[in-house]
Amino acid sequence: MLGGFTKDLGIDLGTANTLVYTRGKGIIVREPSVVAIHTDTKNIVAVGESAKKMIGRTPGNIRAIRPMKDGVIADFDTTATMIKYFINQAQKQRSLFQRHPNVMVCVPSGITAVEQRAVEDATKQAGAREAYTIEEPFAAAIGADLPVWEPTGSMVVDIGGGTTEVAVISLGGIVTSKSVRVAGDEMDEAIIQYIKRQYNLMIGERTAEQLKMDIGSAMALEQVETMEIRGRDLVSGLPKTITITSDEISEALSDTVGAIVEAVKVTLEKCPPELAADIMDRGIVLTGGGALLRNLDKLLAGETGMPVIVAENPLDCVAIGTGRALDNIHLFKSKSSSALRSRR
Repeated sequence: MLGGFTKDLGIDLGTANTLVYTRGKGIIVREPSVVAIHTDTKNIVAVGESAKKMIGRTPGNIRAIRPMKDGVIADFDTTATMIKYFINQAQKQRSLFQRHPNVMVCVPSGITAVEQRAVEDATKQAGAREAYTIEEPFAAAIGADLPVWEPTGSMVVDIGGGTTEVAVISLGGIVTSKSVRVAGDEMDEAIIQYIKRQYNLMIGERTAEQLKMDIGSAMALEQVETMEIRGRDLVSGLPKTITITSDEISEALSDTVGAIVEAVKVTLEKCPPELAADIMDRGIVLTGGGALLRNLDKLLAGETGMPVIVAENPLDCVAIGTGRALDNIHLFKSKSSSALRSRR
């Protein structure tokens, strides 16, 4: 009887951002996966947006950390606290009679049984009645409205903060996939290292991310763009302002983008011919924040010879797909337990 009062949740627990989806309302929480901790007392000072603002700006006794690394849990207790915060945010209007929600969490396709169990345990510790996991590229494909339950091949490339997930999906399952721990964070780091090498200037994560978003491109732009940035000169130790061009950012990103292209090629090589023909017709679909990198679709199309489409709402695809998967929760219940049995 009380089942009617529950609002089951789908959580896209990302390295960079966490999104929470609830049926009937869509995405109701969208915050950075960051927690600020008081190092002396181990108390949580802030979670989400307010914690992200503290990155690189905290005093010695407060540390802003990302408890997720490369799409998996790096700090169990902090992740459980963070999930609890997001579940509470999603259930602000919770009634007295409402039971704890079932929660579907997306995980990278290359996750181990131990890492999968850690996600489920952290979610239950955070207040979930039952915790289920769904592989990230599968959730992204559902969110991008691909025909995942039909006997036809669909290919999705989900470029998140910590991992890039490439998968070919047919008949409700992943036929072949590749998970590489190269994505948005690696791009930011590549920009930081490039500017350090070329200019002896140290910049922070937020500046690197801004460069990537404002003038970044997978290929050189026809019209060169520039951006002024500030950092710390490593020779004098003083603040310094320089101007960076879009061509320089393309050069800085070349290795990272190359690794993503290689992952796509490897997955295509392992793809059965019938499904490859379907993908040729429908195209490769890009999702995740990394899909917004300019000209990445053109570069991939040129390298693979296949049409490449950026999903309509790339940042939200995984969260929407995770939430929609709640309608078929019985399939994930059996899949989750049998997967764990087979891995033991």
